[in-house]
Formats: sequence, C-alpha cells, structure tokens
Amino acid sequence: MKKALAGLLGLAGVAWALRDVPKQLGGKPDPARMARSPRYRDGKFHNDKVVSTVPDRDSFSLRDFIFGGEDRKPSAAVPLVGPAAPVTSGLHITWYGHASALIEIDGAAVLVDPVWSDRVSPSAHLGPRRLHPVPHQLSDLPALSAVVVSHDHYDHLDMETVQALVTGSSAVFVVPLGLGAHLRRWDVPEERIVELDWDESFSVDGFTLTCTAAQHFSGRSVQRNVTLWASWVIARGSRSVFYSGDTGYFPGYKTIGEAHGPFDAVLMQVGAYNDAWPDIHMTPEEGVQAFEDLGGGLLIPVHWATFNLALHSWTEPVDRVWREAKARGLKLAVPRPGERVDVDAPNEVDGWWQALS
Repeated sequence: MKKALAGLLGLAGVAWALRDVPKQLGGKPDPARMARSPRYRDGKFHNDKVVSTVPDRDSFSLRDFIFGGEDRKPSAAVPLVGPAAPVTSGLHITWYGHASALIEIDGAAVLVDPVWSDRVSPSAHLGPRRLHPVPHQLSDLPALSAVVVSHDHYDHLDMETVQALVTGSSAVFVVPLGLGAHLRRWDVPEERIVELDWDESFSVDGFTLTCTAAQHFSGRSVQRNVTLWASWVIARGSRSVFYSGDTGYFPGYKTIGEAHGPFDAVLMQVGAYNDAWPDIHMTPEEGVQAFEDLGGGLLIPVHWATFNLALHSWTEPVDRVWREAKARGLKLAVPRPGERVDVDAPNEVDGWWQALS
C-alpha cells in the first residue's frame, strides 16, 4: 500500500512539474504559409546542405551530460553589472548572458533572443537552470522598437519572457517563418508579429532588420524543423550589427558580409559545441573564422556562461575565443553579464571569468 501511494504521489509530482508544458510547446505553423520559402519542402525547413542534428552516440554520453563534472559550472558567483544610464547616441550592446542582448543605436533599441526564465525547458521545474541570476529586470529595459528571435529552441525563445514583453512594451516581434504560430499561441497580437524568410527585411523606427542564413535546426518537441532558424542583421543609419543565432560553420558568412557588411559589431555563438554535433554549433575557432568572413568590427562572444548545455568546461569557450582573437589581431570585447559595451570605445579584455574556473 505504501509503495502504491508513493508511486501515485510520484506521478502526481511529475504531472505537476509538467503542467505548463502544452502551452510552452507553442503553436503549429500553417504549411500553406510556410510554402512560400524555397527552404520548405515535405512539410519541413531544410539547411542548404544535409546536416546531422542528432548527437553521434559514439562521441556523446547522456550520462556525462546530466551528471558531468564541476568544471562545467562557475566556482563562485558570476559578477553582474546593473543597468546603466540611458544613451541617446552611438552604438551600444548590453549582453545579459547566453544569447540575450540589447542593441542600442542612437537611442533606439532592439532586443535579441530574450530569455529571462530560470530554466530553458518546457517545464519551469525541470531542465537546465541558470548559472547566474538575470542581471537586469525587464522593467529596466529602455523602450524597444523590436524583439528579434533567431529560432524556437527554449534557450532562445522563452514563453514567459515573451508574454511579459507583450504587456510591458509596444515592440514588434520579428521572427523567422513559423515562429508566429508560437507567438499567437501565447497571445501576442497579430499586428505585432512579423515573420521573415532568409534575405527578407522589415523596417521599424529607422531599423532595418534582415533575416539571414544559419545552419541549425528548430523544434520545441520531438517534431523538428517545422519552423525556420536564422541569423540577423540589425542596421540603423550607418551602423550595423550581425547576430549569428545558433549555427554550425558554413560558407554563407562571406556572402552575408558582402551583402550587408562591414559590421560594427558581431554577436557570435561560441559555446555549447561538441564533436557529437559539429554541424549545428560552431567551435570558438570557427566562430572567430566566421567573424573574419563577415568583415566584423568588434567581436562579442555569446551563447556561453549562463546555461550548461554541453560537456566542455564553463570557461573553455571564451578562453579559446580570446586566444584565437589575439593570435589573429582581432578586436574583442568580453563583457560581464549586464555590462554595456560602447562599440566605438570597448573596454580591454581583462579575463574576469578566469577566477571562476
């Protein structure tokens, strides 16, 4: 009897932990609307080449991923930087951790891949948890012209953050094809949703937001690739920023640079790589090469520090980027979470993270 009761309580606990999952999964895109993309075939989106999106079992251990070593976490509290005073001129970028960042050009602002939740998971009670607190509250943000999202994985598209931004801002949500179905499911008004294919642009408040290529995949459940993934060019006046989203290294960076560069700054994915998934996440060295292909000005590494999503150590991505950038004589900024970077006068890299290895 006791065992049966314990089993029922256990099942009840699991059900409670997963109660928010159905809405988190988002909506189902309309295939007829997706069909306008040349990348959409047989009910799914495709990369320009065939890539593997499933970890190779010979080089990846799920047990190691779940129960991995202490070096995958910071050894002490990550230093955070609070909100800075408003700016009305210049190009400034604030990195909040992982892939979330604010791009401010002459006082106008675009927020990319905002994730303010504690976990990146369909459940608020299970899944990868933050390694440091969010450095700023959403209420600290300036007025937003747009929220830009690269793809629908949980560490880039967060339901609770989206819902908070709907009520707390008037920003338009500019997303790759298919993600509008998720936003509608989460009660984002239709007039605030813009869906783009690669090489399409949308203009708002002087910004030109251009959806560009990436080599990745999508999905919030076992069903994959029914929504598109992308990188982004965020331009206003004479200033421009490239954001890689999640991606493997591919030849398209030179094409993007020729069409939209040179860039004042590049937010480049450098973390969560592994030999088991080489096609869909770049190594730090590949990220630096992609930066050079683009014709980037200032390199700001992202997609590290905040969530434990791979087997490498916590500091390895940025250590390798710093080493590679120095070897190539490239401009690099490594802000603390919450720290605003003045792209025209960035602080010298000081290795702040090394004390936490």
